[in-house]
Amino acid sequence: KADDGDILINITAFNRYTESATLYFLPTIWFRNRWTFHPEIPKPTLSLNNGVLNLNQVDLGNYYLHLDYNGADWLLTENETNFHRLYNGDKSHNGTKCSINDAIVNGDETIKNKMSGTKAAAVIQKEIDGNSSISIRLRLTNKQNSTPFKDFDAIFVEKINEANNFYAKLQTNLKTEEHKNIQRQAYSGMLWSKQYFRYDVHLWLTGDVNQPPPPKERWHGRNSDWQHVKASDIISMPDTWEYPWFAAWDLAFHSIVFARIDPDFAKHQIELLLSDRYQHPNGQVPAYEWNFSDVNPPVLAMAAWKIYDIDRVAQNNKGDLDFLELIYQSLSANYEWWVNQKDSDGNDIFGGGFLGLDNIGVFNRSEALPDGSNLEQADATAWVAMFSLNMMRIAVELSMSKPNYIDSAVRFFEQFLQIANAASKINGGLWNEEDGFFYDVLRCENGTSQALKIRTLVGLVPLFAVEVLDDNELDKIPEFKTRISDFLAKNPDLASLISYWHNVSDNDKRLLSMLRGHRTKSILKYALDTTEFLSDYGIRSVSKKYEENPYQISIDGMNLSLKYCPAESDSGMFGGNSNWRGPIWFPMNYLIIKSLIRFHNYYGDDFKVEYPTGSNNFLSLKEIASSLATRLIGIFEKKNNNVPAVHLNQAAFYDSEHFKDYYLYYEYFHADSGRGCGANHQTGWTGLIAELFYMI
Repeated sequence: KADDGDILINITAFNRYTESATLYFLPTIWFRNRWTFHPEIPKPTLSLNNGVLNLNQVDLGNYYLHLDYNGADWLLTENETNFHRLYNGDKSHNGTKCSINDAIVNGDETIKNKMSGTKAAAVIQKEIDGNSSISIRLRLTNKQNSTPFKDFDAIFVEKINEANNFYAKLQTNLKTEEHKNIQRQAYSGMLWSKQYFRYDVHLWLTGDVNQPPPPKERWHGRNSDWQHVKASDIISMPDTWEYPWFAAWDLAFHSIVFARIDPDFAKHQIELLLSDRYQHPNGQVPAYEWNFSDVNPPVLAMAAWKIYDIDRVAQNNKGDLDFLELIYQSLSANYEWWVNQKDSDGNDIFGGGFLGLDNIGVFNRSEALPDGSNLEQADATAWVAMFSLNMMRIAVELSMSKPNYIDSAVRFFEQFLQIANAASKINGGLWNEEDGFFYDVLRCENGTSQALKIRTLVGLVPLFAVEVLDDNELDKIPEFKTRISDFLAKNPDLASLISYWHNVSDNDKRLLSMLRGHRTKSILKYALDTTEFLSDYGIRSVSKKYEENPYQISIDGMNLSLKYCPAESDSGMFGGNSNWRGPIWFPMNYLIIKSLIRFHNYYGDDFKVEYPTGSNNFLSLKEIASSLATRLIGIFEKKNNNVPAVHLNQAAFYDSEHFKDYYLYYEYFHADSGRGCGANHQTGWTGLIAELFYMI
């Protein structure tokens, strides 16, 4: 882009074969069809004038598309549905959106002499010699330019240099060119995954003007109770190739990555989901387009604080308090929704369903159990405990300049302790003292209970509920410290079971966590065991022990099992598109690493854990966090035979000199080989690899 309204386009096609081949270039431009659905909107036009394509639209004004190629044929048509092909309706004599294809492939002459329309393509047929390439240049500008290609190449060089300089400043901490390449492609993939998203739920239910009405069943189907949603925004998608819609907890992680390269956009994404056009009046945040009412983990507050912290460092310790305050009330409403809707027995133990972990459970955790049992979830409870700490941390920050937030900070502190206490009880909670692990628990209608003693990421989520506060910082809000001390004095059981609040570390830090030292080490014993969770490429989503000995359970006459499955799913649950029964997932690994660093901030270097379990090698939590980040980054490094693990079995990516340095950022990864699995353009949350370079 030379300017806001001046876009330079260079299309290069390579023939990698030894023999020549013919290729059609079809640079194509069109107006989005709004006029059919909004008759009051004037219809835009495309028209040819001396080889220049003129564009006119009431809001945009005039644009001009220049083509640097003599002898191209222009085909103009209308960006309209082909009702004849789809519904056997009347054949259009003015052209439809597929008429360009029909003209080239089928020789249809319907639009041969058409000189205006709403969609156009330049048709360029070229013979490309073997091992050669050709380039086609275009320029789309809102100003007339008699010599549009005079400065074209110079501008391209200038913009490439600007991009290189931007990343050079960002990557001063990276020592190798390989790491710089991996991180930069992750960032560029994030930028590529921005997409315009429009979804007016009420309009979707009622139907478009002048179009057949939608089926009546739609009024009782998915998203029908989200009629306030009117989305019309640029949003970071999980994957514009396969998942071109937003997902709430994906977007939280995307925003963390964006905070390094575009903090304003990162903040805007969080603000968007918490705006009245998205968040439900009852406080729920929409999960994703497929079903807004599904429940994703409450990670927006975590992401908001991380974005704030990254931006604060970049701005010389001047944080954007306006951002925190803007989203605080909406986050509070979401928190209340969790408390009111997902704590079915009012005992500070939460459910929530699949919580984004698809098939990780032995059964679908989003469906009611046939015997009426209630599932109390270790991960849901820990997510809400983490949410409490995130909200407390934001409130503490706001309290530094606005003391009226102290009440909220104290309230979230107290609620965290109540939740952590309920989950951590040896009897009646989710902690299993015998195994030293957190499990989901089935509470039956007859009053009995049964722990689902299966080791998965579900039992590691309690690690995420950790916060460390600087005592010197708290001295600025003495009322908060006083009220916390009073509460703990009146509730010594909470203070002794959960919190290290009264034990200030040597570096003047105070710890809030669901786990004291013993339980932290107990959970990490499993997490860092190569026969359980620890892989060469990160932390598995399910223990490897279930590979040879699948977990078995009988519930209400149903015999259910779960087997370690390190790659693609062998379960049809949630469509079978993704798999949480073994593979490596970047978002959960990121949170584990982030939590270990947080624990280290309190415990320091003297608190050591065996790593890997059984090795008799003891490291600090920070060293372990760094090692885990290194394992994840290792998925993309060229190690064995100069082949990155991510591209195993895909020779074209590493055998060719042209592709060997390109990466696909997959949805998840084979837990034993590191091979990429699932959606292969999911730069989205796998883009977290860019953030991991700050953790090694």
